[in-house]
Amino acid sequence: MQRNHTIMQFFEWHVAADGSHWNRLKNAAPELSKAGIDAVWIPPVTKASSAEDNGYGVYDLYDLGEFDQKGTVRTKYGTKQELTDAIAACQKNGIAVYVDLVMNHKAGADETERFRVVQVDEMDRTKDISKPFEIEGWTKFTFPGRGNQYSAFQWNFTHFNGTDYDEINKRSGIYRIVGENKSWSDKVDNEFGNYDYLMFANIDYSHPDVRKEMIAWGKWLVDTLQCSGFRLDAIKHINHDFIKEFAAAMKKKRGDDFYIVGEFWNPELQDCRNFLDTVDYKIDLFDVSLHYKLQAASKAGRSFDLRTIFDDTLVQSHPMNAVTFVDNHDSQPQESLESWVEDWFKQSAYALILLRKDGYPSVFYGDYYGIGGENPIPGKREAIDPLLYARANRAYGEQDDYFDHPNTIGWVRRGIPEIECSGCAVVIANGETGDKRMFVGEHRAGEVWVDLTRTRKDRVTIGEDGFGLFPVNGGSVSVWAHPDSPVEA
Repeated sequence: MQRNHTIMQFFEWHVAADGSHWNRLKNAAPELSKAGIDAVWIPPVTKASSAEDNGYGVYDLYDLGEFDQKGTVRTKYGTKQELTDAIAACQKNGIAVYVDLVMNHKAGADETERFRVVQVDEMDRTKDISKPFEIEGWTKFTFPGRGNQYSAFQWNFTHFNGTDYDEINKRSGIYRIVGENKSWSDKVDNEFGNYDYLMFANIDYSHPDVRKEMIAWGKWLVDTLQCSGFRLDAIKHINHDFIKEFAAAMKKKRGDDFYIVGEFWNPELQDCRNFLDTVDYKIDLFDVSLHYKLQAASKAGRSFDLRTIFDDTLVQSHPMNAVTFVDNHDSQPQESLESWVEDWFKQSAYALILLRKDGYPSVFYGDYYGIGGENPIPGKREAIDPLLYARANRAYGEQDDYFDHPNTIGWVRRGIPEIECSGCAVVIANGETGDKRMFVGEHRAGEVWVDLTRTRKDRVTIGEDGFGLFPVNGGSVSVWAHPDSPVEA
């Protein structure tokens, strides 16, 4: 019998740039496993343009913290040896490791080159706002610190279709590279007319050598790290046909159970469905729609109708392809996609992703351990741990929803015989204190249940008819279940 699976995104934007993060993961692996985490999504492992870069300004895909490049041997997170040690520690503790891949662009080029471009309108990249002209762009990557080890491929302007800086005139803009077979991909998101270009030197996946090299690198990476899966960054900007090709190649290399989830940051459900169709459901997607629903609920308070919380979400329409999350490194305060779920609703939001049958939930490091930087936010581990415990030990079996009140909703998981004491009753209120009468099974008659969140100190005795009246505090969540040790009513 399979236990519930849970991911932790093991980083936030302001993790200290001291090279100790892989060691932090290695040391945390036993406690994460004990808490109910059996997979971690780790940040980009490849050398970026500086030791302080979070990894999304990717420089050398084959440098995992091994070569002296960009002023450092280690990455922000540590050395290659520390990375492989951390992965080994995770696997020893039954934790799968998913590596974040940045395949949309490259940054920190070693040399400039001269080539022709047209400047495009930043708000509509299908519109040219200049005649073709020559710029000097940072597009040549020779990797002098690594040489040809692992790969002899060197990047030049022919491998990109756009860049953002003209060294001749010291001027920024969005410049589409001109040449044979050079254009924006039409298999990308259509925001800004065409959203192929995001930042830095934009990789051109219409180039056959690029496709070949990137697939070869993906295979090298899984062999080198022996990881269990990938998280693909910014895939709405990458040729969707290539994503399909890449995913198929990785699964052929490592087996169908090699896991891939993509960041397709688009709350429009139909666009997500279209993308999944295009890639033949070879990858899962983060449920951005649900994230924005959770944020809206946290902003609106009691005026939000909780009965609608799952309407038009990926987990509702495609439960087998949805990775649910509350927040992440991009949605945290002051970051590029800031859309933070407010603290008062955080525990309820996590109950909504952790304790239901659908979706593959991801817990954010910043919510669990806290956020650093100039405006730190304390972690909420004490609020999340009881929910992780409930997911690992109680949230099994049939699910019955009681979404019958705009401010107080609940659901029941009936439990399964294979897991002793499994089953739970969850109640969430965004208004006043309330309760929900719910059926948990006649075989539960006489059992005394407690609130695993410890928000409510009272007890609920299950009636002979299998029903219980489960209370919840206003603006809170309670998770009622049979305790490990019997208690008195």
